[in-house]
Amino acid sequence: MANSLLTIDMITRKCLEILENNLVITRNVNRQYDSSFAVEGAKIGSTLRIRLPDRALVTNGATLSAQDDEEQYTTLTVASQKHIGVQFTSQEMTMQLDDFADRVLKPRISQLASSVDADVANAYKTIGASVGTPGTTPASALVLLQAQQKLNEAAATMSPRYATVNPAANAALVNGLSGFFNPTDVISRQFKNGMMGENVVGFEEVNMSQSIKVHTCGSRTATGGTTSAAVTVEGATTIAITGAGASATVKAGDVFTVAGCNAVNPQTRESTGSLFQFVALADVTLNGSGAGNITVAPMYSAAEALATVDALPGNGANVVFVGAASTAYPQNMVYHRDAIAFATADLLLPGGVDMASRAVHNGISLRVVRQYDINNDRMPCRVDVLYGYGTIRPQMACRLWG
Repeated sequence: MANSLLTIDMITRKCLEILENNLVITRNVNRQYDSSFAVEGAKIGSTLRIRLPDRALVTNGATLSAQDDEEQYTTLTVASQKHIGVQFTSQEMTMQLDDFADRVLKPRISQLASSVDADVANAYKTIGASVGTPGTTPASALVLLQAQQKLNEAAATMSPRYATVNPAANAALVNGLSGFFNPTDVISRQFKNGMMGENVVGFEEVNMSQSIKVHTCGSRTATGGTTSAAVTVEGATTIAITGAGASATVKAGDVFTVAGCNAVNPQTRESTGSLFQFVALADVTLNGSGAGNITVAPMYSAAEALATVDALPGNGANVVFVGAASTAYPQNMVYHRDAIAFATADLLLPGGVDMASRAVHNGISLRVVRQYDINNDRMPCRVDVLYGYGTIRPQMACRLWG
């Protein structure tokens, strides 16, 4: 029986299926699709507005204390357009769809998925909560449970939570948890495929990804001097430090604590008893005295609805960084689905081409376009995704240092 000719719509849907199946980190984050771009198509630089949960203070007593509903939102910029070129002939389009996918599509689309995942893995740079010992590959249930503790203290809902680790951490964790009393089918699955898998110490999935990033700390000293000024304004976004190394650097993604500045539970606004872990959001070069201003997320004290710390950083408080100076550490990630957002938008479908099609599924929009190249007598094809990503609720994620 002769094979029927594959259509561009069939090919596009298959490309999207392969892309989605090969995503790891991105598969388990909050995926949003903006249908407002579905008519004319979006461009790089288009912005999406994402709503955040409202937070308000609880008042004691019978007297009403009305509070305005101040909707919190963040803006996510569609800043990344990635594509990969695929060549296929009319003869190949007469193959069965699965054969065509295995031979033509999968080798390329899987690389596109890895590239997208590698982008989203950069979200670690905006996450301060950290567990594990820098320089030591996580290898026990304890470190995963400590990450769960961080999410619990931040009032993240229990489900769905995920962990994505690099190959070294995956191997160490599978081995380290092999002696636990687990259901036989779980142990059997881990033994057969060498992966942590589903339903592990409270996580929906513990996945392995080669896209996990390695963070190189700045050249600042580990005991990073002291604060040089008190933070006095609610919502402030800078912390001044001094004595952290002459002309040293603080890199975006560096994590540090300030003595006397504890994290709070965002629901009760009571101290968790642990120092709040700040994360630098921009690179800074310190002066000859090791002084400079570090940009951080807005800070609010326990008296505020958006409280992050029990008290704003004071003057002369000790500053301690996570990790040794100028040293690289893998940044495995633990996160609730709503900690990170990944949003795609429709690209324009051009006219006057041989083929053009778009498909949307589970918050991912993908476009396929093929055109005849008269100069080289070829039929080049491109598969595109236009997207943006961001950490919209960083308190619901945690870094697992390796």
